[in-house]
Amino acid sequence: MTPWFIRSDRLFTADPAQPVLLDGYLEIDGETIAGVWPKDDVAIPADARVHDYTGHLVTPGLIDPHTHLVHAGSRHHELGAKLSGLGYLDLHEKSGILYTVQRTREATYEALYERAKATLARMLSYGVTTVEAKSGYGLDKKTELTCLAVAKELDLHQPIDIESTFMGAHAIPPEFAGDADGYLDFLLDDVLPEVKAKRLARFVDIFCEDTIFSVEQSRRYLQAAKAMGFLLKMHADEIVPLGGAELAAEVGCVSAEHLMAISDQGIADLAAADVVACLLPATTYFLMSSRYAPMQRMLDCGVKVAVATDYNPGSSPTENLPFALGLAVFNMKIAPVDALLGVTRHAAAALARDDIGQLKAGCLADIHVSFAEDPDQYFYRPGSNQTKRVYKRGRLAYKGQAVPVI
Repeated sequence: MTPWFIRSDRLFTADPAQPVLLDGYLEIDGETIAGVWPKDDVAIPADARVHDYTGHLVTPGLIDPHTHLVHAGSRHHELGAKLSGLGYLDLHEKSGILYTVQRTREATYEALYERAKATLARMLSYGVTTVEAKSGYGLDKKTELTCLAVAKELDLHQPIDIESTFMGAHAIPPEFAGDADGYLDFLLDDVLPEVKAKRLARFVDIFCEDTIFSVEQSRRYLQAAKAMGFLLKMHADEIVPLGGAELAAEVGCVSAEHLMAISDQGIADLAAADVVACLLPATTYFLMSSRYAPMQRMLDCGVKVAVATDYNPGSSPTENLPFALGLAVFNMKIAPVDALLGVTRHAAAALARDDIGQLKAGCLADIHVSFAEDPDQYFYRPGSNQTKRVYKRGRLAYKGQAVPVI
């Protein structure tokens, strides 16, 4: 295939070896980026195709590194309870995850597939080219494997790349009420070996939280999963500071997620162990809380910080990654460049990927073109769809509609 070029005076490379904003060209050869050139250094063949996006912010394709993609049902009926002041753990007891588990168990493979496919199409329209997809709304062998199989098939039949995570340890199902250890044994003995054999997931995650899985239970489970060859993630320190971040560092997790209640020691441990903090500001918003994870403190301490939607039917019913980014900027007071790094280079690190999340030679040609001129303008319309073009592996995957210029 003949190489072609993208021209922009607003290239956000996310490559530490390049300027953050570069006036220049991307050279694309097949599915990959062949080069990133300052405008005065590039040699373009006379017959080469050039797409000129001067005046438009061009970034790596966005990465949503924490979603619960495959599920059935809605939890809009929880709105009144939230307005009355019920918190997450209160909802967990009365409705919450187990309500979605029941709806998901009742759904057909086809219904789960079509719903998730529609969700991915909306994500693509926001510039997302890679997502992480957790299971965890089955909590039995059949439904957990079904949800992972849906994600695996979707990975083959639509543009967005899907990185799957097995999260059977999302809650304790009714069949194991009062027996968390027995449920974890069931997952380790009966479910995870089949997940591994069928290559349904690279990662294993667990919800380490008060009244769900303890630090000791999480340690045992994660160490066993690691011995099976899985990469590790953790839902940690979301509500109560149990020491989940410290455990994530101890067992070698790729990422620790949520972290609204993280301790100073937890931050130091994540930095020392090079564990990515994956933060979910939309979850705080939808839970009607004012407690956001301390993102700036983490950045100041040297932690790589990713940002994600936490798309799920209860605590974050949105697939809008720019909305989550807007919350990071306006509510967490994060600089636009750091927010963009959270859905590009740092989000790639949260998925143990070095071939996405940057505009540099050798990376996949996953590219997002915005109608906005620069990061400040992009974030000054939080949640709005400013996507002009999305390229996935060098091919046009989405063409957006014009939005009014500020």
